[in-house]
Amino acid sequence: MKKIYSNIQPNKLLHIVTSVDEIKSGRIDVVPEEEYLQLAILKMNKGKTFLPHKHITKEKITDIAQESWLVFEGRVKCIFYDLDDSILDEPILEKGGISITLRGGHNYLIMSDNTIVLEYKTGPYLGQEYDKQFINK
Repeated sequence: MKKIYSNIQPNKLLHIVTSVDEIKSGRIDVVPEEEYLQLAILKMNKGKTFLPHKHITKEKITDIAQESWLVFEGRVKCIFYDLDDSILDEPILEKGGISITLRGGHNYLIMSDNTIVLEYKTGPYLGQEYDKQFINK
């Protein structure tokens, strides 16, 4: 797992890159618990189960949209930006690769045909004008 911190605010975690292949067994909590977007990777054996449950309704207040991509098939180059819009890192994700953007900017370059990505974001989605500010580079 690679955690990418801001050069502007060195204690501020902006991006995380990992892969489903990094877990051998059990559970890895990928994102710190104080963040809005939560992600864990679980590797389980046949017969594993959980207590039946439902989730409690609670008021959620988020100050930023956070996003994660899981590369289901193909290759994707991530371009991760710092708080001042400078490029921090450009990792390449293969099948099973995961990117998480908590803060800062990002862009993606699809590197192979028929790439399939699962995208997860904090919601609700109120439209692009409330969700994105474009970086002019």
